[in-house]
Amino acid sequence: METKELRKLSNEELTKKIKATKEELFTKRMQQASGTLEKPAQLKQLRRDVAKMKTILKEREISGGVK
Repeated sequence: METKELRKLSNEELTKKIKATKEELFTKRMQQASGTLEKPAQLKQLRRDVAKMKTILKEREISGGVK
């Protein structure tokens, strides 16, 4: 997901998206452990997506801007 798209979302939407992405990351990790994960690069991308979303939330918190 692109940063521009994420910045358009509200704080609540970002929080929900973080939760959903973490759940997806968990299932992908379980698939990797059982050997059924087809694209291991997905784990890296999901972790980066969560980091992007958390960074945007932190930036908003610091600047005091609530969207």
